[in-house]
Amino acid sequence: MLDLENILKSSVLFKNIADNNLNNILSNINYKIKSFNKNELIAIEGDPLNSIGILISGNIEIQKIYPSGKTLTISTLSSGNIFGEVIVFSQKNTYPATLVPITSAEIMFISKEDILKICTINPDILKNFMSLLSNKILMLNKKVKTLSYQTIREKVASYLLDEYTKQKKLLIKIPYSRQEMSEQFAVTRPSLSRELIKMREEDLIEFNKNTILIKNLDKLEDCIL
Repeated sequence: MLDLENILKSSVLFKNIADNNLNNILSNINYKIKSFNKNELIAIEGDPLNSIGILISGNIEIQKIYPSGKTLTISTLSSGNIFGEVIVFSQKNTYPATLVPITSAEIMFISKEDILKICTINPDILKNFMSLLSNKILMLNKKVKTLSYQTIREKVASYLLDEYTKQKKLLIKIPYSRQEMSEQFAVTRPSLSRELIKMREEDLIEFNKNTILIKNLDKLEDCIL
């Protein structure tokens, strides 16, 4: 139980919840913990969704699978991450994407009814849940903004400018591999690599492994104006 409590306290939902309060919460809800093997489907797009999931161990991918068979990885979740929180209280209670473990994984499922229960008895959890929803909406808006750009250069420039504002320096640390970055932009990895090389040749950026140096901020801004 100690390991479970520590993992839960690392999740946004149970942030700053004292041990004794967390024990009380867990003893008053009917949560379920399920184990999944690597590549064993957790849920398929369109499946009913009536609970949130908290990843206790392992890593899972949220994927969009197209009729052609092409798969787009929307995001990767690790221990402490939560999914389903935006959809569970919506009118359309179905998974909007497919969830697949890329390692063996354990997931805690908490029903909609129990979420309402713990938010009622503990105002800190209600505050955390609202914060979780707000941050997810901001993230989705940012993703929509990136995908709304027509060219790869516009997507790269927008991302780098956002990270420059966040990291407050021209040398940007990229927390994704090139493959993950290309999936974020909904483009192929070779196409992304070609555009990065072109931008380097035009002296807009320089890159090395997981860092990108913005060499000309004004011209980078011009890419999306």
